[in-house]
Amino acid sequence: MIYITETQSAAIVTPELAFDAMRAAFIAALSPGAASFPVVLGHGSDPQNRFTVKSAAGADLAGLKVGAYFPTNDARGLPRHASTILLIDQSSGRIGALVEGSAANCYRTAAADAVATDALARSDAQVLTLFGTGHQAAYEARAIARIRKLRRVLVVGRDATRTADFVAQLRQSGLPAEAEAAEPAVRAADMIVTATTATAPLFNPEWVQAGTHISSMGSDATGKQELPPALFNRASLFCDLPEQSTRIGEFQHAPEATPTAIGAVLKGDAPGRRDESEITVFDSSGISIQDLHMAQAILQAFQKAAAAD
Repeated sequence: MIYITETQSAAIVTPELAFDAMRAAFIAALSPGAASFPVVLGHGSDPQNRFTVKSAAGADLAGLKVGAYFPTNDARGLPRHASTILLIDQSSGRIGALVEGSAANCYRTAAADAVATDALARSDAQVLTLFGTGHQAAYEARAIARIRKLRRVLVVGRDATRTADFVAQLRQSGLPAEAEAAEPAVRAADMIVTATTATAPLFNPEWVQAGTHISSMGSDATGKQELPPALFNRASLFCDLPEQSTRIGEFQHAPEATPTAIGAVLKGDAPGRRDESEITVFDSSGISIQDLHMAQAILQAFQKAAAAD
């Protein structure tokens, strides 16, 4: 078994590696024989500490990711999130590689957003509205800045002090960030990204202007919700995997929704944005085949570097 530590994977991963891996994963998810298995939602001995197990198989990959969210780590000065990916050796059933990938998971999630946004947002989109001020939200902003030239980044947060600190962080990284209230931020947006743990809509659907693209990145379990379902009636809907998105993703709140898999758009088998006035919505509930492709890309880079030494 090959073991890649958190330190090693964090040193290997780049936005470019993550973007290419996510694009390949979205397409692979629709390949013949690909399978994404039911998500296991669990918790630790302390019920507020949660974990998920997502597993999948593809043409040349099989395995799973354990993603943990332990808020009790705050008291110990440790990160709340942890991510570990297991790649199964398909010839023996043993673990072929174990990749610790908490930092890589942040890049992976943001890259999935960037791939979908690049395919669906208007080419001239310049104003990003970002809901959320957590660790992942910063990755989302930087990933979108790589695929569109941003003129403004409007940050909507619940806590004024935390939002101001987050805006300062983005500005230090070169992004034109500013704090804004929800309504003016949504009305001004060309692109909206929600990266929260919300369980109710974050904004009014009437605020969304024609031509806007929206990515919901936080709804990945029953009960989570970031977007107003009334918005879906006037938008074109996309997701990572329809059967999962309608079960635990944003479209669980719209039983009649029939979202298109973004992989079909990337392959050219389905249309993406049809015109400049269309509203597009992408729901990212997170599928395991993304994690497997991320781990494979890290493993290949790791082995290449080892062979060069």
